[in-house]
Amino acid sequence: MVNLPLLEHGGPDGGPPVLHDFSSNASPLPSPEPVLAALQAADRRHYPDPAYGQLREQLSALLQHPAELILPSAGGAEAIRRLTLWASLEGLRHVWVPRPGFGEYAAAAQALGLRVHVYEGFGQLARELCAQEDGLPMKSPALVWACDPLNPNGSSPSAPAWQGVADALVNSGSQLAIDLAYEELRLDGSSQLPPALAGQAWRLRCPNKALGLTGVRAGLLQAPLDAGEAAARLQQLAPSWVLSAEGVALLDQAWRPDTLLALKQRRDRLRPWRLAQHSALHLRGWAARPSVCNFALWRPGSGTHIPTLLGGLRQRGIKLRNADSLGAPGWLRLSVQSPDSQDVLLQALTDLECL
Repeated sequence: MVNLPLLEHGGPDGGPPVLHDFSSNASPLPSPEPVLAALQAADRRHYPDPAYGQLREQLSALLQHPAELILPSAGGAEAIRRLTLWASLEGLRHVWVPRPGFGEYAAAAQALGLRVHVYEGFGQLARELCAQEDGLPMKSPALVWACDPLNPNGSSPSAPAWQGVADALVNSGSQLAIDLAYEELRLDGSSQLPPALAGQAWRLRCPNKALGLTGVRAGLLQAPLDAGEAAARLQQLAPSWVLSAEGVALLDQAWRPDTLLALKQRRDRLRPWRLAQHSALHLRGWAARPSVCNFALWRPGSGTHIPTLLGGLRQRGIKLRNADSLGAPGWLRLSVQSPDSQDVLLQALTDLECL
């Protein structure tokens, strides 16, 4: 049996308290009041309905997706693991994952002994899926992961890029899974995902990030419109009561109009914070990859020893995310934080340069 290393994550790490957390992509703003009120009123004395029937009907109306194709999960990571298990049971032996990208996709596949393939951009993915030899496909059908906007660099595919993947999927017989965890934290533009392709894909939704409530483990999968039997199988693979009472309350509120309005207002607040933070880091000689989100990949100035920098900041209660394990060696992922936290970070960077 192969012992796989534990994944590295942003947020708490077992060390001293993280006072200024640039390592997590969660919203730094207060959670919307309707959501907090629902969490406080959650019925913790009784089990939730194990079928989550009322919740799924509510989400069906809000998301315009059939209730039987909405699968509650204990957060994004649990949904990724469960969907990968289903793919393995269906006979798929290959999984495609983006680089850079969230490590959970590959970890879930490796834990089940599946073969992991890495792609850097949709162009490469489409070419690989369509590759043929003597008129026959060279690649076996696979579970294909995409993320929009992409964690960790905040990029978002164009409509033609999505179409190229859609055409390749038809030819390869593969299953597309799209991680939409950061859609509600998109600060620029809108998703170019074609509606027809969205209806054919597994879509992962994780509203706790935009709500600033990542400690409440709750998410959902929207199954493809023609995947009724597969959705039922996914439901069977879930443990009983996969979603807590608090998780039910969060999902029940996440896409209601008052919550969506509150999230829009928070995105409006984040934009000037992002501008200030990016301008300050650029002035220090840091370089960033373009991002449509509240997070981005940054490369510190030349000569910076990243482990020393991260250690010095961590001692001061500041955490940045080393992007090595995300497939971007030499880069750091930083989320946008409040002006006060930005000031603390900038002062710490100045202090460390003087040592």
